[in-house]
Amino acid sequence: MPLRVVLADDHEIFRNGFKILFEKQDDIELVAEAENGKELLEITTLHLPDVVITDIQMPVMDGIEACRKLHEGFPDIPVIALSTFNDDSYIIDMLEAGAKGYVLKNTNRNELIQAVKSVYEGNNYYCTATSRKLTKLVAGSRNSTFKEKVMFTEREIEIIKLICTQSSNKEIASALNISTRTVESHRERIQEKIGSRNTTGIAIYAIKHKICEI
Repeated sequence: MPLRVVLADDHEIFRNGFKILFEKQDDIELVAEAENGKELLEITTLHLPDVVITDIQMPVMDGIEACRKLHEGFPDIPVIALSTFNDDSYIIDMLEAGAKGYVLKNTNRNELIQAVKSVYEGNNYYCTATSRKLTKLVAGSRNSTFKEKVMFTEREIEIIKLICTQSSNKEIASALNISTRTVESHRERIQEKIGSRNTTGIAIYAIKHKICEI
């Protein structure tokens, strides 16, 4: 059975864009749409989807209030916030209202699919294009939850600190005199340990747990 998703956004043209992103995707199905938070609560109650994707700023009831109510009424249904680059404070409000992650409105299909699957599996998902400022803000939010008491090797700590400087796999490999493939393996292991699906999550975890600062 495909993962069932509902989407809320007050702009029809944007909802149509997301429909195109989900087309021909056998493992994810867009089952319903809403124009505001009030409608989102209604269609969620009706369809009981696997994942909710919602804009933040909407009429009647905004995404923050809708997310808070969804988190209270349907705590097992993860919510993904939709944002733009200038929505930093709103994104934090969404995460503290219970959202499990966020993606930018101009995201591509691969990232959107990864985000849906990630939050459905119980992980957080933070957009890979996030700014350094927002990474720090998310790390300080009350809902930036990760697995606790994670033990890292010395090499993993070195790689985490370099990830925080936004170094590429190639740059990390050069700095540590190891292969790019080895760096990729370490990244995957670190992500698995903390319950994140991308390196933005690693940076947020590292800041939150004082492994590095930006």
